[in-house]
Amino acid sequence: MKFYSAAAVLLAAVCINAQTIDLSGQWRFSLDEKDVGVSKEWFSGELPGDDTLRLPGAIQSQGYGEEPGPDTEWVGDVRQDVWDAPKYEPYRTEENFKFPFFLQPDKYYKGPAWQQKTVTIPQDWQGKHITLTLERPHWETTVWVDSKKAGSCDYLSTPHRYDLSDLLTPGRHRITIRVDNRMIVDVGHNSHSVTDHTQSNWNGIVGSLKLCAEDPVFIDDMQVYPNIEASSAKVKIKINNNDGGNRETRLIVKAFSDNKLACSESKKLELEGKTASAEFVLSGLEERWDEFSPNLYRVEAELKAGKFISKADDHFGMREIETRGSKFYLNGRHIFFRGTLECCIFPKTGYPPTSVDEWERIIKICKAHGLNHIRFHSWCPPEAAFEAADRLGFYYQVECSSWANQSTKLGVGLPIDEWIYDEADAVLKEYGNHPSFVLFAYGNEPGGPQRGGKFLKDWVNHYKHKDSRRLVTSAAGWPVIEQNQFHVTHHNVRIQGWGEELNSRINSKPPETQTDYSSPVSKYSNTPIISHEIGQWCVYPNFDEIKKYDGYLKPKNFEVFRDLLKDKGMLDQAEDFLMASGKLQTLCYKEDIESALRTEGFGGFQLLDLHDFPGQGTALIGVLDPFWDSKPYVSPEEYKQFSGAIVPLARMAKRTFTTSGTFNAQIDVSHFGPENLNNAKLHWSLENQNGKVFKKGLMWKYSMPAGGLYTLGDISFELSGLPAPAKYTLKTEIEETNAKNSWDIWVYPEEVNMEKGKVLEASSLNPEVLKHLSRGGDVLLEIDPSLVKTDVELGFSSIFWNTAWTQGQAPHTLGILCDPEHPALKHFPTEYHSNWQWSDPIRHAAAMKLERLPDGIDPIVQVVPDWFAPEKLGLAFEAKVGGGSLLAVSIDMKEDMLRRLPSRQLKASLLSYMNSDKFSPDTSVSAEQIQKLFREPGFMDMAGAEVVKTNSAHSGRGGANVLDGNPNTIWHTSWGQGKIPHPHEIHLKIDYPAKVKGLKILPRQDGNKNGLIKKCSIYAKLSGSWGKPVWQGSFERNMDEKSVSFDKPVKAKHFRIVSEEGFADDQYSSIAEIELLPAE
Repeated sequence: MKFYSAAAVLLAAVCINAQTIDLSGQWRFSLDEKDVGVSKEWFSGELPGDDTLRLPGAIQSQGYGEEPGPDTEWVGDVRQDVWDAPKYEPYRTEENFKFPFFLQPDKYYKGPAWQQKTVTIPQDWQGKHITLTLERPHWETTVWVDSKKAGSCDYLSTPHRYDLSDLLTPGRHRITIRVDNRMIVDVGHNSHSVTDHTQSNWNGIVGSLKLCAEDPVFIDDMQVYPNIEASSAKVKIKINNNDGGNRETRLIVKAFSDNKLACSESKKLELEGKTASAEFVLSGLEERWDEFSPNLYRVEAELKAGKFISKADDHFGMREIETRGSKFYLNGRHIFFRGTLECCIFPKTGYPPTSVDEWERIIKICKAHGLNHIRFHSWCPPEAAFEAADRLGFYYQVECSSWANQSTKLGVGLPIDEWIYDEADAVLKEYGNHPSFVLFAYGNEPGGPQRGGKFLKDWVNHYKHKDSRRLVTSAAGWPVIEQNQFHVTHHNVRIQGWGEELNSRINSKPPETQTDYSSPVSKYSNTPIISHEIGQWCVYPNFDEIKKYDGYLKPKNFEVFRDLLKDKGMLDQAEDFLMASGKLQTLCYKEDIESALRTEGFGGFQLLDLHDFPGQGTALIGVLDPFWDSKPYVSPEEYKQFSGAIVPLARMAKRTFTTSGTFNAQIDVSHFGPENLNNAKLHWSLENQNGKVFKKGLMWKYSMPAGGLYTLGDISFELSGLPAPAKYTLKTEIEETNAKNSWDIWVYPEEVNMEKGKVLEASSLNPEVLKHLSRGGDVLLEIDPSLVKTDVELGFSSIFWNTAWTQGQAPHTLGILCDPEHPALKHFPTEYHSNWQWSDPIRHAAAMKLERLPDGIDPIVQVVPDWFAPEKLGLAFEAKVGGGSLLAVSIDMKEDMLRRLPSRQLKASLLSYMNSDKFSPDTSVSAEQIQKLFREPGFMDMAGAEVVKTNSAHSGRGGANVLDGNPNTIWHTSWGQGKIPHPHEIHLKIDYPAKVKGLKILPRQDGNKNGLIKKCSIYAKLSGSWGKPVWQGSFERNMDEKSVSFDKPVKAKHFRIVSEEGFADDQYSSIAEIELLPAE
């Protein structure tokens, strides 16, 4: 809600001929913790106390406020259930307060703060129009001159400007400013414009602080509208005539290119009244602006009205953005957005920089990684960011500082509804001339009727008609509405989505490089799609970063994670965890990005993120740290190979082969570079790890116009004769460009030596196995993954976002760590980290908790743990047991081994090692200690229980979760568009008829009461129809395990659990675990 008594919102471009007084420096200062300053009229005299504050700046970074502690009321969500965990108890004290979910300020303050300065207005300012400019306050400002109120402003995105013409007469005056950083309007407490999760809820004013005086007849606004087809630009000018007199006025408008006059137009105006407007058309503007040729024009306007003169200038670029079908076009050329988010993450200050140099540094880093685009998630950057992007050629998606969810909603009559229009108007007026400003949205993932769509359809229509210089969408994420000029959506356009967990493509299917998003593109064929927040792949914390935090925000979260790792005795592995998980993270991002690039007609992607997101639990999802500095495991040059303007792509149905197979790949090129590629030559080769070339070839394409996806041809060759087992790399490079890319594949022998030799294979430590060990024998213990005692859900991919904020979504691990020179892996080619050949073993494995074993057991294949729950995890280890030697693995190396080539090869390598003289474990473990790693199979295991049907299940919340032994995974009926009313049911089947006396149902254990079952019916049958229920009853509304006893045992193979009714108006059903209870 904007409210002014004497405020003026002016373009930064105006006042170039005005006199200025710089207000930066020392100000008198008073905190107003009790909010009494207004009622006690602090503005009427000198502020109480003798404190001072330097502006521009934030009060907290200058020592004002309280030290944060357990009772601090942060702005943003807090996962209280996670924070209450016993492991954080040492950090929940005043003396040792360390919050694990985001960076922590040294001081915290939320409320009004007052600053005051005495200025002397020169005599020649008499009768002038005087403006006070506060470039970036946080948040609401109220201004008094002497004892008179000038007005208030609550913009988050643009400068606060006040018209002080009637208040500042020549002589000394007292300017008092009250800054209030409470939630003035609830824009959503997780919005990055306000939340403590990212920039922090600072209080202060940064950027330019100045008084500007100009003649009373002046240019108030100047907007430039390019017309590419006509090589012209329409200039719209608004004039204020505060003098009020009628007079003839001459207005001259000029355009300059590289300081050379490109064109000039002038006209006479008759000023009548307080305001006037004029339009000009500047012609002959041939230079175009885009990411490769960021040519800028400077437009200058001069107003002469008798003795009064006013000048204004601004920069603009000749560019037009439009859509054609599913594609974006800029200046008539097809473009593709390769973007990352920026969530107002600036740890040194807690607020965004207002210098062009710093924004140029950030943009150059993005470009070095192949990107051309930034989405500003629920905030808008200052003027300097736009200037930098204009100069360097970079595209922005700007948002109106809101994530109207969790704490607020759109379209239900709250103050946000009016505020978001006011904010959007201010953003367009302030930054509308910048060519880099190409995409516009209200903000992020809204709540409200139709997920915000009911409100936003009118908002989108309003702004796409108001300003045609950019494209408008409702929001990032949702809603997908017909009014959108483009969609930013996550539906079926990512390799891992929220809630998919181990059911995602990357975690549930064999690796390939063919999948694209042609289906979603065809569904929205008339509207471009940008994939929303792809990636979110985590890496282990880099504790060396801690020393870099020498500013306002401190990494207390990293200190907690370091303590947790140290307490587990694994701090010496921190760097190894970082490097191994970083390599996996890069691999995941590569597949995410290439999936988008290989989709014909796709609009682009927005990464979450190129750099780390320090909040919402600590989401270490960047290959760069929060300072935009590279981490040690991937260089910008390596990253750019798969994310640049020109990227070779290989479509492969698989990555693992045998020597009797044929390698096939279709080679495409995503070409969004600066120029057409004519007579393009692409060289390809297949090389081993030592760089030896085994196959090579040349592909040629006569013409590849810039802006498209092209197929160059197919590569096909027999793999017989290639040394195996081995890793090979398919490399591609386009002549006379910097474009190159590569993909790893693995070739295994068609016939694998699986001779057991002296080794006894076993699945349990039964008496026969123990006897064999006691006689000095060797045992390969292949533990059934389903019997491993673990709550760690193992997945191939890195952790998605972070487990603290996703309520423990799987996977819980960050890949593997091993010594590739270990003799057990001699015949299983691997690096020290996960690569695609590990996908199959990991998808058929469970992580053993090796802390249950004595010290000295170092896994052959270790699992990199979650930094929130560090523990020694492994997939394979060796030990002395009795008089013999044992190698234990928790990978399924029995089922379907003819198709599961990597797991077969891994087993062969382990057997070869065990049959060699190098197999000689030196740490002793008892059979009882090993037995603690896994459980004996129960009735559900032996009966082969499986879920065969549900009548509703949300993605990632499938029925199989009720039998996985993990209370943290659940079956949950669909929500959103797939929601269906009660009854909901889930069907189980066992392999043979058995007498069952009842069952146990474990409700979800995450504290969320959605889906708890009130009334339930249970059916059982051998075959045929279901008949009458064998049990009906009600459950209490809690998360205790529910025990159900039938009146008498029933002999059955099929079981049907029906949720008849939920509690209150709950329309969902959910269950964590189901266990049948045998009668005998």
